[in-house]
Amino acid sequence: MNRWRSHLGPFLATTALVSLTACAVGPDFHKPAPPSAASYTPEAMANETTSTGVKGGQAQKFEVGSDIPGEWWNLFHSKPLNELIGEALTNNPDLASAAAALRGAEEGVYAQEGYYYPTFQANFTGSRYHNAVQPSPTLAVFVPYFNLYSAQVSASWTLDIWGGNRRAVESLKASADAARDQLEAAYLTLTSALVAAAIEEASLRDQIEATNRVIDINEQMLGILRHQFAAGYASRLDVAAEESQLAQVKATLPPLQKELDQDRDLIAALAGKLPSEKIEQTFHLADLDLPTDLPVSLPAKLIDQRPDIRTAEDNLHAASAQIGVAIANMLPNLTLSANDGTIATKLAQLFTPGNGYWTLAGSLTQTIFDGGTLLHRTRQARAAFAQAEAQYKSTVISAAQNVADSLHAVQSDADALKATNEADVAAKRTFDITVSQQRQGEVNYLALLSAEQAYLQAEIGLVQAEANRYADTAALFQALGGGWWNRVDVAEKRESTKDKIIDLFSGP
Repeated sequence: MNRWRSHLGPFLATTALVSLTACAVGPDFHKPAPPSAASYTPEAMANETTSTGVKGGQAQKFEVGSDIPGEWWNLFHSKPLNELIGEALTNNPDLASAAAALRGAEEGVYAQEGYYYPTFQANFTGSRYHNAVQPSPTLAVFVPYFNLYSAQVSASWTLDIWGGNRRAVESLKASADAARDQLEAAYLTLTSALVAAAIEEASLRDQIEATNRVIDINEQMLGILRHQFAAGYASRLDVAAEESQLAQVKATLPPLQKELDQDRDLIAALAGKLPSEKIEQTFHLADLDLPTDLPVSLPAKLIDQRPDIRTAEDNLHAASAQIGVAIANMLPNLTLSANDGTIATKLAQLFTPGNGYWTLAGSLTQTIFDGGTLLHRTRQARAAFAQAEAQYKSTVISAAQNVADSLHAVQSDADALKATNEADVAAKRTFDITVSQQRQGEVNYLALLSAEQAYLQAEIGLVQAEANRYADTAALFQALGGGWWNRVDVAEKRESTKDKIIDLFSGP
């Protein structure tokens, strides 16, 4: 044991000293500067939207600089929606896949960090030989047959003189950060898709109900017309026209039902279930509350909140570190190795004095000619960094556009709902008056059909306008990053990491 320490002590000390004093070639990564814009639109944004006196018609206030709650879907005050999202977060396979990808990326970092340290290996070899007489025996004393046993411990260490391994670890850590942000992106995509699907279901159910109400009115009118026709007060043409109108309205139901069935299939898939498995929750617009206070993050804050921007930044960081890896591969490579062992012809004599041996070696390798491979690898790494930089800028621009589009949609939806509600009230009033006048013979049947068609379109349009307000409000929360940084599980991980760092530096 003393001999082992005397041999490897200088070796370990030398390698540790070289590794600690080595530099890391390549550029040091710096976080891109945030956007200087103070808003998402060229014109000043209104403080709140218009309002109208129907369900989902409340005015929505834009609170610039306010934060987004971690579970923003709670603002719709729908217990079924909260339950559905809770089930999906547990069962969705895409979310589980993203979590597994993160674990794999973290293990890749740990594996690469292992190259910071020397590799130790133990070896035992046993062999039997037939000794040759000529030209000379293997052993000093001729023995025709003998055994040879060898036991050794070896160590090797490739020194990270130029920081190539440190840059590789840095790149892998950035990739792990990207995997973490992609997990958050999967979380946001899943929750946003579920909210959107629930709102779509509510819209379709209400459209079907509105269509059924119009069908009921048509059937009542058809019954009246048939009675009038039998009494000689209406023509056969009037009856045929109403029958045609009723058939046309009924024809709009199957497409709506198809969309509803497909939307339910989507909800089941997002919840991690097969379409054949029943989803207990159902949704109607009347069961959803419209969030009225809308936080709007500043553009400079958006780059820290949007998972796609964070992923693009992580990819840029990884590409930057790969430049250092490529440069380090062009420089001399120093490897130190050591062996300490013993050899004997009898197993019992393996550790007796005089049978030991040891070696210490150093190897310095420099590529002299490789056809330009390493040079072009470096240029390739720089080009990859330029590509990642352009992709980052594009992602920031697209994210800002996404928020601006959502803000415009929220404002326009409020105006559209107000106008659609006014049109619906007017269409209903016109239809009621026309029905009354037609029964008294004051207007012809074509006027009634026209009023009826306008009323049907207004009813469907009102439901769609209401649903658009809910859907685009959810889209705004998604565009702003979804508040993942305020989730309880993220806060707990952040506090756990902080406690570990404090314990590390505080000592016993």
